[in-house]
Amino acid sequence: MYKIERRPSGYILTFAGLIEAAEMQKWHDDSESKLMTETSNSFGVIIDMKDLKPLGAEARIIMVEGQKLYKNKGMKRSAVILNSAEVCKQFKNLAVQSGIYLTERYIDASQKKNATEIAINWVKDAIDPDK
Repeated sequence: MYKIERRPSGYILTFAGLIEAAEMQKWHDDSESKLMTETSNSFGVIIDMKDLKPLGAEARIIMVEGQKLYKNKGMKRSAVILNSAEVCKQFKNLAVQSGIYLTERYIDASQKKNATEIAINWVKDAIDPDK
């Protein structure tokens, strides 16, 4: 399951459950369609993956391409909310591959009760949760 929401300061992407390559491709295509109408050249993205199961290799490749779509359209900063050290590591690797690691932060919701607030602070105000 995935969801794409547009908010005044950017996007909230939600991923949950087991997402196979076909569904990830649908997310990619939906993202591409939404981004075609994006009028801002600078926005933030919060990605809620607390309930996402680890992705297979093919779905990961599509995710990397999707991340590039957002970056190329104007994504300034992003924050990923996770609930697993394993999934956190997987997505840090994806961010390196897609070239967004310098502008993306990872927040483990199992360790931080205010994960959403931390994500918003990074995306909107560049308050680095890693410092």
